[in-house]
Amino acid sequence: MIKHYLSLVKFSHTIFAMPFALIGFFIAIKDLNYIPYLKIQRNFIQTEWQKSSVYLFHNWYIFILVILCMIFARSAAMAFNRWLDKKHDALNPRTAIREIPSGIITSKNAMLFVIFNCIAFITCTYFINPVCLYLSPVALFVILFYSYTKRFTPLCHLVLGLGLSLAPIGAYLAVTGKFELLPILFSFTVLFWVSGFDIIYALQDEEFDKANNLYSIPSVLGKTKALRVSELLHLLSLACVITAGVYGHFSWLYWMGVLVFGGMLIYQHSLVKPNDLSKINIAFMTANGIASVIFAIFVLLDLFITKIKIPL
Repeated sequence: MIKHYLSLVKFSHTIFAMPFALIGFFIAIKDLNYIPYLKIQRNFIQTEWQKSSVYLFHNWYIFILVILCMIFARSAAMAFNRWLDKKHDALNPRTAIREIPSGIITSKNAMLFVIFNCIAFITCTYFINPVCLYLSPVALFVILFYSYTKRFTPLCHLVLGLGLSLAPIGAYLAVTGKFELLPILFSFTVLFWVSGFDIIYALQDEEFDKANNLYSIPSVLGKTKALRVSELLHLLSLACVITAGVYGHFSWLYWMGVLVFGGMLIYQHSLVKPNDLSKINIAFMTANGIASVIFAIFVLLDLFITKIKIPL
């Protein structure tokens, strides 16, 4: 039964946003001026050893909660999307085998799963800090509202990108409780990157979307122009990641990650042509999975090997 729900929410796709959440989290850890939101008396911390112990406990505590928030938020969003699209999925040969239209998971159980994950997400933010708790309904609104956008706007891809872009800034807020430019730059990186590859993925349903009054960049502009829009968005994503590197004074390790990230963007566009969509899955899953994971590894190596001082 568990494997059916993991399939329902495409748990493997967590590989896209999770690495950027880790980037936001560990950038925050490098900000040595943050004050942990711990429910203890400040006068308890009297020595450097006590301070180090409190910060270490806080960091591990928040790290676990951030991971849980990512899992619960994404599971809620994906399950809600499947629940809302169940009728369209049943009509589309590509998606008719999904769990709800095929009867593996009932519509009622899918909605109960959504509600559970929403409650679990908000509960986790309560134990993080007040800022995350107050913003949790906003985050849920964005990631759930995306599912409706294909019914009235071709900009739905950007709304999906916006939802996933909350990962780095959300993780940073979880540690520090404040907004800063560097994690915001990484959020814009995710926004444009995800929007771009979602357009590529939507190429498969161009004709189905037209026939069923659904909106997407491919159904409105056609395959060729849609790919050009995707390329533009990926150029903007690369520009954001370069800007973040310059602003953050990162070392050569970060720029190696940028080369891999940019290379994977170029590679996925070389795989997909308007008249040949046979390699979309490679472009979508493999190229983007490698891009996010390898880039995050290089960023974290840069943060903790080169001992750079992040300008926050």
